[in-house]
Amino acid sequence: METCDLVGTPMEIKDKLDLDKNGTLVDAMKYRSMIGTLMYLTSSRPDIVHATCLCARYQAKPTEKHLKEVKRIFRYLWETVNIGLWYTKDSGFELTGFSYADYAGCRDTFKSTSSATQFLGKKLVGWSSKKQDYAVLSSAEAEYVSLSACCA
Repeated sequence: METCDLVGTPMEIKDKLDLDKNGTLVDAMKYRSMIGTLMYLTSSRPDIVHATCLCARYQAKPTEKHLKEVKRIFRYLWETVNIGLWYTKDSGFELTGFSYADYAGCRDTFKSTSSATQFLGKKLVGWSSKKQDYAVLSSAEAEYVSLSACCA
């Protein structure tokens, strides 16, 4: 990792992962181990939650394309090793939530992805990123499902 090219984001915005049926398979045990390590880190690094969960979807048959994305997350972590959560005791107790939906973002199932964050004052206390349970018919419906999950 000391000689790798560092990156400023955990995942490319333009690249979307898919099943990649024609790709070369990699060692699934090693891939799952890397995903498990990243999942452990998500408790203190919410900036990698979405990318890690997206890569975790392909643990059954990971390909070189998927492994490349996981390695990118590790390169991002090496670049941002000093970033983490810091909670001070002097902010207020106003609960605020934000939600976002990526309409039909999954190339395999065309399901939307719901993302949400909750703040207590200025402190981040909750976050999630999850593929919605069913395919919706419009971007407005995807946003509504994401908002209801954020409030729940």
